[in-house]
Amino acid sequence: MAEATSELAPSFAPFIGMAGVAAAMIFGCIGAAYGTAKSGIGIAGVGTFRSDLIMKSLIPVVMSGIIAVYALVVAVLISSNMKPPPKLEYGLFNAFMHLGCGLSVGLTGIAAGYTIGQVGDTGVRAYMQQSRIFVGMVLILIFGEVLGLYGLIVALILNTAASG
Repeated sequence: MAEATSELAPSFAPFIGMAGVAAAMIFGCIGAAYGTAKSGIGIAGVGTFRSDLIMKSLIPVVMSGIIAVYALVVAVLISSNMKPPPKLEYGLFNAFMHLGCGLSVGLTGIAAGYTIGQVGDTGVRAYMQQSRIFVGMVLILIFGEVLGLYGLIVALILNTAASG
């Protein structure tokens, strides 16, 4: 086990930074999976009655997938700021900033995925009954997606502070 290089750059600091990578991917993908599954249930219900509406009903599934992309972007950015052990100059400040990045995008990904799943399921079923609901459903889905986008923006700001 490597010795701590100093008090501000202990040997366990990369573990905390990688916990940020894990938080981003785990929580972000949980949100995306929930949104996809919940919306998919509604789409399957619509498809049994009105198969012509399937393609327009896929919007919530696509929006859920974007949540996972946000998490992937942050995870790659965090891991690219870390160096292998011989060149390791990774302090606690960077470690906790990267943990904050991962939690920011991951937890907002859960919230966005939950929102997209609920709105997607109910929205596509309502769209089957009344086609005028489509624009309102898409607007509500966009507002749900923005939750994840806010987390991405905060994570990018935190990552910039950790890099600089």
